[in-house]
Amino acid sequence: MKFICSLLILFVAQFSFSQDFQIEKPDFELIEKNIKDKNSPLHFDKLYAKYIMADSTMTIQERRHLYFGYSFQDEYAPYERSDAQQDLNEILQKGEVSPEDCENILVLSAKILKIYPFSIRMKEYRIYAYKELQRYDEAEKETIQANMILDAILSTGEGTSKESSFYVINVMNEYELLNILGFEYGGEQQLVEGLYDYLTLKENSYNIDGLYFEVSRCLNSLKF
Repeated sequence: MKFICSLLILFVAQFSFSQDFQIEKPDFELIEKNIKDKNSPLHFDKLYAKYIMADSTMTIQERRHLYFGYSFQDEYAPYERSDAQQDLNEILQKGEVSPEDCENILVLSAKILKIYPFSIRMKEYRIYAYKELQRYDEAEKETIQANMILDAILSTGEGTSKESSFYVINVMNEYELLNILGFEYGGEQQLVEGLYDYLTLKENSYNIDGLYFEVSRCLNSLKF
C-alpha cells in the first residue's frame, strides 16, 4: 500500500494539464479516413512513430488521431487482458520494491502495453520504476507519452454529463482518469443508453456524484 500511494503522488506531480485546446467531440468518420490515408500526415503509422519517439511537439489534432485512431487498427481489442497482469499485481502489493522489482515492473508492463499501448496506469508504473533505477531520460519519455494520451481524452469533454462525456477507447482509461483527476471510484458502474459508462464517485470537494464516458468504440469492437 505504501508503494501504491507514493507512486500515485509521484505520478500526479509529473503532469501539468494544458488547457490550450478546444474541447471537441471526436469525429470518428473523419479520424478513420485520415489515419488510413497513407499520404496524410495523420496516417496512423506516422503518428505512432512519433508516439514511440515521445515527440512532444505533436499537436492536439495528432494526439487525438493517434489515440482514437488506434480503435480502427486490426489489433484493437479493448476487452483483452494480459496474463502478465497478475505477476505485476504481486509486485505492486509489496510495501517496498527493490531494483530487481523495478526491472520486473518494466518487463511485465511492456507485455501489457503490447495488448493496449495507451494504458496510463502502465505508464505510471514505468515512470516510477525508471526513476527508482535513475534512468531519468526514459522516465521523461514515458511522461511525454502519458501526456499525449491524457490530452486526447481531456480534449473531448468534462465528464459531468452525457453531453460532456469523456470519450475513451478502453474502459481501463476511465478508472485511470478518475485517479489522475483526484477522485475515488464510488463502487458503481452503469451503462447508460447503451453508449455511456457512468462511474460513481466517493464524496469529493466538487460535489460531483459521478462521471460519464462515451464508450461507443469499445462496444463496436464486440460486433465483429
